Amino acid sequence: MSRHDDIKLLRVNYLRGPNMWTYRPVLETWLDLGALEDYPSNKVPGFTERLTAALPALAEHHCGVGERGGFLQRLVEGTWMGHVLEHVVIELLNLAGMPTGFGQTRSTSQHGVYRMVFRARDEQVARQALADGHALLMAVINGDAVDVPAAVERVRDKVDDCYLGPSTAAIVAAATDRRIPHIRLNDGNLVQLGHGARQRRIWTAETDMTSAIAEGIARDKDLTKSLLKAVGVPVPEGVVAKDADEAWAAAEDLGLPVVVKPSDGNHGRGVTLDLKKREDVAAAFEMAERHGSEVLVERYIPGNEHRLLVVGGQVVAAARGDEAFIVGDGKHTVLELTELQINSDPRRGVTEEFPLNRIDIAEDGVILLDLQRQGLSVDAVPEAGRRVLIQRNGNVAIDCTDEMHPEVAYAVSLAARTIGLDIAGVDMVSTDISKPLSETGGAIVEVNAGPGLLMHLKPAEGKPQPVGQAIIDHLFSSDESGRIPIVGITASQGGNNIARLVAWLLHLNGRHVGLSCSDGLFLGNRRVEHRRGARWEAAHRLLMNRGVDAVVAESNAAGILSDGLAYDRCAVGVVCDMGGLGSLDDHDIRSEDQLFKVLRTQIDVVLSDGVAVLNAAEPRLVEMAELSDGEVLLFALDGSNAALTAHRAKGGRAVFLQGGAAVLAQGQSETAGANVDALLKRFAAAGIQTDAATLLAAVATAWALHISPELISAGADTFVPELAA
Repeated sequence: MSRHDDIKLLRVNYLRGPNMWTYRPVLETWLDLGALEDYPSNKVPGFTERLTAALPALAEHHCGVGERGGFLQRLVEGTWMGHVLEHVVIELLNLAGMPTGFGQTRSTSQHGVYRMVFRARDEQVARQALADGHALLMAVINGDAVDVPAAVERVRDKVDDCYLGPSTAAIVAAATDRRIPHIRLNDGNLVQLGHGARQRRIWTAETDMTSAIAEGIARDKDLTKSLLKAVGVPVPEGVVAKDADEAWAAAEDLGLPVVVKPSDGNHGRGVTLDLKKREDVAAAFEMAERHGSEVLVERYIPGNEHRLLVVGGQVVAAARGDEAFIVGDGKHTVLELTELQINSDPRRGVTEEFPLNRIDIAEDGVILLDLQRQGLSVDAVPEAGRRVLIQRNGNVAIDCTDEMHPEVAYAVSLAARTIGLDIAGVDMVSTDISKPLSETGGAIVEVNAGPGLLMHLKPAEGKPQPVGQAIIDHLFSSDESGRIPIVGITASQGGNNIARLVAWLLHLNGRHVGLSCSDGLFLGNRRVEHRRGARWEAAHRLLMNRGVDAVVAESNAAGILSDGLAYDRCAVGVVCDMGGLGSLDDHDIRSEDQLFKVLRTQIDVVLSDGVAVLNAAEPRLVEMAELSDGEVLLFALDGSNAALTAHRAKGGRAVFLQGGAAVLAQGQSETAGANVDALLKRFAAAGIQTDAATLLAAVATAWALHISPELISAGADTFVPELAA
């Protein structure tokens, strides 16, 4: 079998926002197939069989045929290897737990060179999937051995390193369901929800409404208990002990059995339960001391451990724990039985995706103490039928939300409010959550900030709870989207003048405006950066600025091709012309049809309650009107323009020039607007080149933003074209 040279990856570019391919970020790769251009899939002997043996789920891919098995059909009929690579990469992502269904491969004007794209939530994950997919495909082509599990593991490791944790991801998913945009602010779980002045921030299950004082109180378990006791929330009696002797004295005073735990620990570390003997209390004291600054001795509350999630003062989910036991068989050790009877449960694992944790006896001092109290060690062989307690807590993953008694919910909610946390995980012990704590003798033992959500999202038993949605509903009222008005302007020339004039009119309308254009970065009337490049980064930074409640962002075809748009949706999308073809050869955009696909991106992202502003003098731009989810507003110098006239006949809004002034028309109604001629003269006097169509586009955009004709006129009269040095 003759060997084929590697497919060359000529360039790899991550498009971070909406682009000519899709609304979402994608990884775009330019491929040179080389000699493989003459060897589609059906001309490489045994290729399809080897590929489907390595990746059987490729049979599920629909591809262009539109049904299950579509891609398999294309393989058999013959498809080029760039297209095959697309599907291999997508399948690796699916197997690694980051499913994606979007991909496209298109030829370029160069023989054997293709552009291949696929949906990619994270750039590093996408690059890893591309690298492994590329290597896997070449191995299959050449009949070499392939190790799919290893490739999947590398991609999965990159997902674990780079993607949001499950709690944060659930909140972000709930925000997406509400059409609330998000921006990841670091490599971890700090995420901005919404834009500008309307943003909120989360860090896992903490929010920008979470009180630092409340977090400090929650870390101090003794202080927490005293505050809860003061408002009538049942808590176990307890005292701080300075040494093992004090701990035993406290245990005798409180009454056995007792619990020994660190005063400021978390996640159950160093907590030992149901202690009845002096030597056990002493050993537990030593354990707790390693995990906290002080040691608490508390009265033992019988019952199951529960974790209840409070969001905005309401209990939204509850989970119950269960003790973990093994049963001796007279043959295997405690360690071996733990692996056979507990850790073999497929719900257990070491990553956050598993609802239950694997139990590592040798590393858990609390478990070793419990075994010691039962007269056993990890190497002991329990007799057949003997039931051995392995773990008392740490398995809180049985949903019991619907069982909760209203009085329990009230006490838990009061506990969170007393500490001052907007989101809290409240640990409670009770024999029966369906009864009031006064009947069961139950008590609240801890209140925690930044609680994990996984036990509620993916319980080991019971139904998942929509806790991400509860947090989003807490942060944003039902009529809030977290969005500020964004104006996206795409033009091959003059876009900066449109953007600056629109920003000025928004400023007069009472907005705190951020502006990104080729003249620089502006906050209000102040230019804070002079650089002309990196428009995507500049616009993106404005969306992160809490002082901004409107953004105007200029772009062009080259920017959309290089980076995508800096925002997911916009209130107003403006496309002014079909110019600039000659400057796009590097992107292989050489025809009006290709340019149309690029520029339509600006109109594709217009919100349903937004407006697309289009130049009626450009027939291809008029075609874009049907792509807008929102209203369409046309502008043209000539009021008798056929497209503009037809649009007005349907009751649409239009702006045109008459006697040197803008006319704002809706249907047959007309309103005099800005003096465009006078403004043109001021631009010329400032040595700035522009034309009437450019200024008319700015007037149309301002009207699309529902700025009044009177304010538009006054704003045009007071706009200063000159830029400060």
